[in-house]
Amino acid sequence: MTNNPIGRLYVVATPIGNLGDLSPRAREVLQTCSLIAAEDTRHTGLLLRHFGIATPMLSLHDHNEQRRTPELIARLQGGATVALVSDAGTPAISDPGFGLVSGAAAAAIEIIAVPGPCAALAALSIAGLPTDRFCFEGFLPARGAARRARLQLLSGEPRTMVFYESPHRVADMLQDCTAVFGPERAASIARELTKLHECCHRGALGELSLRAREDANLARGEIVVVIGGAPATAAAADGGGELDRVLKLLLAEMPLKQAAQLAAQIVAVRGNEAYKRALKLREEAPPH
Repeated sequence: MTNNPIGRLYVVATPIGNLGDLSPRAREVLQTCSLIAAEDTRHTGLLLRHFGIATPMLSLHDHNEQRRTPELIARLQGGATVALVSDAGTPAISDPGFGLVSGAAAAAIEIIAVPGPCAALAALSIAGLPTDRFCFEGFLPARGAARRARLQLLSGEPRTMVFYESPHRVADMLQDCTAVFGPERAASIARELTKLHECCHRGALGELSLRAREDANLARGEIVVVIGGAPATAAAADGGGELDRVLKLLLAEMPLKQAAQLAAQIVAVRGNEAYKRALKLREEAPPH
């Protein structure tokens, strides 16, 4: 008697609005897998019925993921193939799924990505802001004080930042961003991506904050906010922080000019800023 072959977990991206964005590969996986673990079986059921897919579903959401994961791991170990989907986009990106993926990895189960739509990357790609380095922050805290505290921690972040936000909080969120980052910081608001009323507003944070207060449509639908990173001078202005930490490490290993050039690339500041700071750090360094 032989043991059943171990199953596979497929992490399947589904449309964020336009059903035409479901890839042929994703459709095939959903059609042929043993079970679909869905954030909301009613929502995913609409997608499946549209494509004539009758695969059984099981709910997996924030409130039951911890309890359901052992059951799904057992099924996978018994040879089942499971497709993980969220209501829209890529699972585990500010959506349920991390617990199952982590548990499957710990159990040495093969995990396969079936890539596709992701609202964060879609919004970033059309924001008109730097994309060579960026960070995804997901949802900020809902309460104002906690949200402002988190934004303060990001005030010197040099990379483009991507946020999800609830439509009923987007005006307050943009007001706080304007207060912390300054009204001139470049940003964009993408709403209802891939859907009928898709739009993207680009401009300075102060302008976008005012628009969010005046435009009732921005309080509807799915929202992604993209904000440019801190200017190079701001990132280095505190006389410490990331630039200093990187420079101190590099100055211990290489000549000043080379250290400054490399630090400028790592921290994303202008070369002359890094060079000036490197000179100051060398002057301040205690004699050996």
